[in-house]
Amino acid sequence: MEDERGHEKRMIQRFALELPVDVTAHAGEEVHATATTRDVISHGICFYCDAAIERESIIEFTLTLPTEITMAQPMNVRCRGTVVRREDGSPDGHKFTIAAAIESYEFVSDDGLQK
Repeated sequence: MEDERGHEKRMIQRFALELPVDVTAHAGEEVHATATTRDVISHGICFYCDAAIERESIIEFTLTLPTEITMAQPMNVRCRGTVVRREDGSPDGHKFTIAAAIESYEFVSDDGLQK
């Protein structure tokens, strides 16, 4: 959100990161789509993908936070959230831009990603 002078008005730190993200439907069905984050904040994520995920859908997604955010080793994070916005198209050619609110998350080991 920007004011009339083009200055950012959000108070929450937003990380503009292009990270791969694996998205699954709440029922555990794989959403077969290429997905890349646009940005990540403490309670939400915005990503580009080729799948039309409906607004209000419950999704689970996993991403690896880099050292720029963790200030330590990269960490795998599995999140559960609700899609709050879907827009057609994206600047990088994907079909959709999806924004989701993060409702819960857990840090998982590389072994935990194999589930």
